[in-house]
Amino acid sequence: MASEFLIRTKNNQLQCFGEAEKQWSGPFFFVQGADPQFGMIEEYIEKKVDYGWSQEIELSRKVVNAVNRMRPKPKFFVVCGDLTHAWPGEKKKEGQLIDFKAVYAELDPEIPLVCICGNHDIGNTPTPQTIETYRSLFGDDYFSFFCGGIFFIAINSQYYFDRSSAQEFAAEHDRWLDEQLKRIKESDCKHAVIFQHIPWFLTDPQEANNDVFSIVKDIRLKMLEKFLTAGVRSIFCGHYHQNAGGFYGGLEQIVTSAIGARLGKDDHGVRIVRVLDDDIRHEYIPLDQLPTCIDF
Repeated sequence: MASEFLIRTKNNQLQCFGEAEKQWSGPFFFVQGADPQFGMIEEYIEKKVDYGWSQEIELSRKVVNAVNRMRPKPKFFVVCGDLTHAWPGEKKKEGQLIDFKAVYAELDPEIPLVCICGNHDIGNTPTPQTIETYRSLFGDDYFSFFCGGIFFIAINSQYYFDRSSAQEFAAEHDRWLDEQLKRIKESDCKHAVIFQHIPWFLTDPQEANNDVFSIVKDIRLKMLEKFLTAGVRSIFCGHYHQNAGGFYGGLEQIVTSAIGARLGKDDHGVRIVRVLDDDIRHEYIPLDQLPTCIDF
């Protein structure tokens, strides 16, 4: 019998962690990946017209199997956007979605899969229709949760890339995010972490605008300052298909390379994130080198 793909968000909350998870209970780890993007290798890299996604299926199966073998088990596995490659409404989208869900349904049910919304999931310029379609398939496009005494906030970065066709949705997201940022200090959480798809910057918060891979500078600096002031410690994202990142004051942004198609020298991989009492440490590891025993 095939495993079921579980939608775990409701009312902008991840539902799989209880009240006890608001309290710090010692070090733990989670796995962060990005851009499995079923279909990109053959369509974008190999330039095939009638493209498939068997390579991405194999890569994602490899990571799911590796995560399932890890001991202790990770608290969760978060995938930071671009779950599939075809744009909303394109004919290949449905098949990619079916195969993505089939592969990731094989993840150990005791390791929640946390899906973050990316531009290929709702479009570079999202609309109410593309957002509602995503929600019907994967649950909320933004949400928060406590795990191990850490407050995690998952945002929809498309609202900062181009909100022109979904302004009411973006405004509601803004109000919600302000409420979540207030909760950081009110909750007395050990750390606060943000997940998103598009990075605010690639290597330097002051770098010039990039029309594809980051958020425009004026919005970027405003939001980074807001996060820093609120007490956010780390931001994990993807989209760039290679590793990058940097600091805005004491706030670290980590850009993780792809499970799927590569655009740089980094091999297909994911990031092991160790959450400690006074630190968050992370290591990008190629899929073929993922360990079974995770130590601290």
